[in-house]
Amino acid sequence: MSNLETLKKDEDAVILAHYYVDEEIQKVADHVGDSFYLAQTAQNLTNNKIIMAGVYFMGESVKILNPDKKVLMVDSEAGCPMVDMVTVESIKEMRDKYDDLAVVCYINSSAEIKANCDVCVTSSNALKIVEQLEEKNIFFVPDRNLGSFIAKNVKDKNIILNDGCCPVHDKVRAEDVKKLKEMHKNAKVMVHPECRPEVIALADYVGSTKGIILESGKGGDEFIIVTEVGISAKLKELYPDKKFYFVEDFICEDMKLLNMDKLIDVIKNDKNEVFVDEEIAKKALKPLERMLIMGAN
Repeated sequence: MSNLETLKKDEDAVILAHYYVDEEIQKVADHVGDSFYLAQTAQNLTNNKIIMAGVYFMGESVKILNPDKKVLMVDSEAGCPMVDMVTVESIKEMRDKYDDLAVVCYINSSAEIKANCDVCVTSSNALKIVEQLEEKNIFFVPDRNLGSFIAKNVKDKNIILNDGCCPVHDKVRAEDVKKLKEMHKNAKVMVHPECRPEVIALADYVGSTKGIILESGKGGDEFIIVTEVGISAKLKELYPDKKFYFVEDFICEDMKLLNMDKLIDVIKNDKNEVFVDEEIAKKALKPLERMLIMGAN
């Protein structure tokens, strides 16, 4: 048994990791996945200590779903700029403006924002959940690009967009993808819906990180992957004989703050514990649980 496995056993710790963190951490994690998978998994854990290898909103979500467990971040400074691109005030304004309104919150948001929403979604289940909602008007926060993708595919709803985005996905331009298509003419283009509409328009497939991974196994030998480069670890593991091409510098610097030394230090010394205000956590739990129910149907 390795030193890390011994440490995890002694501390009754389990490691959750997102696809975007470094390959070294993904290899030692107990569960690796996208935000929806990690949220699902968190509810079924029996360990007393949960180590979240991801960005801070992920740790908050895990804590909300596991209020009696100790949740630790590998790096508490690893954040998501999109989280700060929506306010409670803007949500209240929309509720005042529209009677028949559902506030749909991308999981890439703070606990406080979740507490003021009706249902959470991830990129893997957003379409499925929005289609099930009874309300005609949908205020989608905080990501305008994912919101635009939903609006294009759910025609019977009035999707109201918030002006927020993932800076990493949003910086990709159609020209970047077109250059790769010229270089690799037989490659399928796989795009994450956090990208701009004009980039999504070039895709053969649009989906979450998990969706891109699964789709890559269905056919084809070459793929242009338009999402964060950390996904390459799982793609290489599952499909060693296939070729994957990435947009240059497609890196989330916050995810890359995490490393093995920090991971071990956190488990040993109980660092970077996540705390969520009790009242906010109670309110935020409802849209998260609704997501897990509606997204699983």
